[in-house]
Amino acid sequence: MKRTLTGESKPRVLRFLLMMVILTLLAGCGSYGGYGDQDVKVKAEAPPPPPPVQKIKVTSLDELPIHTYPLQGTLTEMLNDPAAMTVLQAAFRKDLESDLATYQIDDSATLQGKYTSLFSLAMSEKRYDDALSMLDEILALEDKEASRLMTGLTSRSIITAKAAGEGDFSAAFRAELTAAVNALPWDVVQDRVKGAKGRAEFLSENLMLGIVQSQMEPAAAAAGELSADLANGLIGIRYAMDEVLPLNPIIAEVFGEYIEKNDKEKMNIWPGRELVLDETAGLDPVVIGIWDSGVDVDVFGDQMFVNPNEKFDGADTDGNGFVDDVHGIAFDLDGIANPHLLHPLGDQEGKLDSVFEYMQGFIDLTSAIDSPEASSVRKTLSTMEPGDVGDFMTTLSFGGLYMHGTHVAGISMEGNPFARALVARITFDYHTTPKAMTMETARRLADDYVATSKYFRDHDVRVVNMSWGWSFKEIEGSLEANGVGDSAEQRAEMAREMIDVLSDGLKKSMTDSPGILFVSAAGNDDNDVEFDVVIPSNFDLPNLMVVGAVDQAGEPTGFTSGGRNVRAYANGFQVDSEVPGGKTMKMSGTSMSSPNVCNLAAKLIALKPALQPGQVIELIEKGADTNPDHPEMLLIHPANSAGLLEK
Repeated sequence: MKRTLTGESKPRVLRFLLMMVILTLLAGCGSYGGYGDQDVKVKAEAPPPPPPVQKIKVTSLDELPIHTYPLQGTLTEMLNDPAAMTVLQAAFRKDLESDLATYQIDDSATLQGKYTSLFSLAMSEKRYDDALSMLDEILALEDKEASRLMTGLTSRSIITAKAAGEGDFSAAFRAELTAAVNALPWDVVQDRVKGAKGRAEFLSENLMLGIVQSQMEPAAAAAGELSADLANGLIGIRYAMDEVLPLNPIIAEVFGEYIEKNDKEKMNIWPGRELVLDETAGLDPVVIGIWDSGVDVDVFGDQMFVNPNEKFDGADTDGNGFVDDVHGIAFDLDGIANPHLLHPLGDQEGKLDSVFEYMQGFIDLTSAIDSPEASSVRKTLSTMEPGDVGDFMTTLSFGGLYMHGTHVAGISMEGNPFARALVARITFDYHTTPKAMTMETARRLADDYVATSKYFRDHDVRVVNMSWGWSFKEIEGSLEANGVGDSAEQRAEMAREMIDVLSDGLKKSMTDSPGILFVSAAGNDDNDVEFDVVIPSNFDLPNLMVVGAVDQAGEPTGFTSGGRNVRAYANGFQVDSEVPGGKTMKMSGTSMSSPNVCNLAAKLIALKPALQPGQVIELIEKGADTNPDHPEMLLIHPANSAGLLEK
């Protein structure tokens, strides 16, 4: 089964990473004023509109209907069969339009997803007026300036170049895209532009075919049908292969020229807000719980928590139910306790050098950093056969998992010599086909959560970082990938029951620990965590602080999730921290913004140990300021919050 890490490297992203990149390239979001009167069709004497229909209001994702589609051979065969794709597109479009007509959906991210799918269909069917209308709908729902400016650029340029009629389409496309890109404000869009350039450099037909064969095909075969997500992906990939891939060299060149002309870093607001504790101040240690995928304890030396009643002897020396828990505890994929605080290499034994190279190269490539690692990954991806994609993605996914907890721990303790990290490792499935969740496992994990919080209390943990979460869709996806259940409806019902069990256990673990402040990452799906049923970030608890991500300038990242539970925002873009072995690496995600808030909380507690979770939250919020364009976003200001202690 899968649990979601909320950093750049989370396993769920890597399952459909390239597929979603393709869809992002296609739709983006944005508006377009027109592309030539000759293509605009006007209908005379249109009939009067029908009376408005009372729509059914939905408040969460699992209240929407489930759509599935029959398989016509393998997905690879369907992808290459125009007739099969036409049938799939028609059925998918009918369901999308029915959902929008029948249900009142107030969640912007869900609406954007449906309009994005309709856009992909319109582009595939060369209905460019409809495509532009869908882009307008998406834009109307977008509240992030960089997204409004960036998304849709490539698609609009394609449409405009096609509308120009006869002539050199490539030259027309280049001219349109160049003009659009050069009009962008560099300080707002530079991070998005760098990512777009990197994606254009590594996306290839073989890579997409490999994703279909290794990621999508097994799930469809196990379920015996196509889910709406798989149908959406297949349609997007077909369009990308037909229309976008041939233009990628031009796209990479245009964005590269823009980067070269404007390349200057955004103002970094964070150094001026730093709070660094003096190691000679004589403050009492503060124990921080790193509830994550595992930590390389050798990296942090004396800053690791030490259980004085335990020793490394292969036995439960102190009789607390855990073996060798000198620096913390760990649970395996099935929720069984074990002593491995850093994830074992398992089937990735002997691949560690490749893991680090792939991770660094992939991050650099999508950040327009011309490093040796980026060049190596670019070459690997460009020459990769479809059959090799699955293994590559598995290794990349493992790399993210393997590094995640250590990276988070480093951020949590930076500038705080009094921090002591206690590890609580949970295990994630990094394989392309995740192990299916069962009710037995869900109950065991729920019990693990309660036991973990008790362990935190028993060892005086004051603040816990949780850069992970569960969602209804992820559990449902694990069941689908393994063919569990007789139907999609049954899988949805099972997933709902399991997420409720996990939610109850996790919520109990936190409510049983009122003296501990839990800091949770909001997630990286640019969604509302309440509507999508994401735990723990949808919890409303007095000792929980949910954190979203902004970049170095305090601007919202394109990936950060939101919702009323998100209390503060911190730097989650290209944050430098340790990885196993002691090297450092820059990673992005709300996984990185959450430990920045955990870091601040631990420093405030070190300065005033009597603080309770509610008081720490109040200090963080009162010390924060806002982004002028997003007054709802509180940007943490560690120095200001510490200054409030003196008042």
